[in-house]
Amino acid sequence: MRVCLIGAGLSGLATARALKEHGVDFVCLEKAPEVGGLWRQPDAGERGPGYLSLHLNTAKQLTGYAGFPMPAAYPLYPRHSEVAAYLRSFAEWAGLTDHIELNTTVESVRQEDDGSWTVTSKGTSTDTSTGTDTGAGTERRFDHVIVASGHNTQPVMPALPEGADTFDGTILHALDYRDGSDFAGRRVVVVGLGASAVDIAADLSRHAEHTVLSVRRGLHVLPKQLFGMALDEIADAPWWTAMSLEEQRRLIEQALLVVRGKLSDYGLPEPDHPLFASAVTISDEILSRIRHGAVTPKPALERLDGGRAVFTDGTSVAADTIVYCTGYRMDFPFLPAGCPTGPGGAVELYKRVVAAGRPGLYFTGLVRPLGSITRLVEAQARWIARIVTGEAVLPDPEVMRKEIADYLAGIAGQYGQVEGSSTQVAVAEHLAELRDE
Repeated sequence: MRVCLIGAGLSGLATARALKEHGVDFVCLEKAPEVGGLWRQPDAGERGPGYLSLHLNTAKQLTGYAGFPMPAAYPLYPRHSEVAAYLRSFAEWAGLTDHIELNTTVESVRQEDDGSWTVTSKGTSTDTSTGTDTGAGTERRFDHVIVASGHNTQPVMPALPEGADTFDGTILHALDYRDGSDFAGRRVVVVGLGASAVDIAADLSRHAEHTVLSVRRGLHVLPKQLFGMALDEIADAPWWTAMSLEEQRRLIEQALLVVRGKLSDYGLPEPDHPLFASAVTISDEILSRIRHGAVTPKPALERLDGGRAVFTDGTSVAADTIVYCTGYRMDFPFLPAGCPTGPGGAVELYKRVVAAGRPGLYFTGLVRPLGSITRLVEAQARWIARIVTGEAVLPDPEVMRKEIADYLAGIAGQYGQVEGSSTQVAVAEHLAELRDE
């Protein structure tokens, strides 16, 4: 029995451990020269969603793997380099390194008539004298393929505003942002209010001449802790999971009013949707930086005029850099068309893991919880390992498709048709459904 696992980041390593513990013969293909995914990118100087100010937003005790806690010397929210070192030490401790092929890019995954999977990969090797890629291609057959390569892959860049073609400065996506010191003395407009936008704006505000945060749509901004507890500890607490969604909303909304007041008090737009009806933004810094005058909030960017940025309220600021923190979209160019996303762009996976109608294809980590993802990925990986070894049996494809449709309908009821909502999960509920499997 042969399994191909794609990706050696947090999700991939959790999956590798489960496969090894179940005695499954597998190989893990990782395109980078080291394990750790986006957590190792900043220090490696590679292009990617990681940046030097990146820290965990989830508590270390819930983000570490079961049986292998993060070091006691780590802070509650470790920085990227500490997380990368931890992931490397976990791979060594769990005996996974011999199963991992680094510098290996997956080029295609196709299913054969007999149900097996052919994976074409290519090793990365560069001729230093010519700079050309000399890596060799390899084609291998597997019974199962598990994709754990993450969903922060392709940057989403909106249509540039009027005047962008004659703008005197630089326009970039967060994917190419590394450190605030690179923008010392510059006048920067950050577009967005998601996790990377608030992190990058806060980081820039310590180096740039001025930092503006341009926000088109209001989002709920939460601190990393409430009631003296990390948010993911709250999400895991029995008293929290026993509440209805409306009770949870009322509790957190009241707590936020006490802790920080209204977002409009900071010059930010109020959200146009209830709490937990869209992804939330977690930050301990951005509201403080606004209150200290280090970050100036503005509405949506309307146009660029030479060396100025003009906003929808008619105000303008001098600008020489625009950083679009407008998110990422999932992209799996090596997979068959239409997998794992359906025609409408929603992720269509049974129990958020199994590709219905494509026997032998699974995904780990393709979820967005409020809280740490680690326990969810570990549970997904254990279930996949049981499927691979025959200890667990999947229902017929029709049953799986109905479960997918029912889940997406329920998500739409809570989140509406917000892009990316199909990957949202509640931690306790997802763990429970995986335990039932």
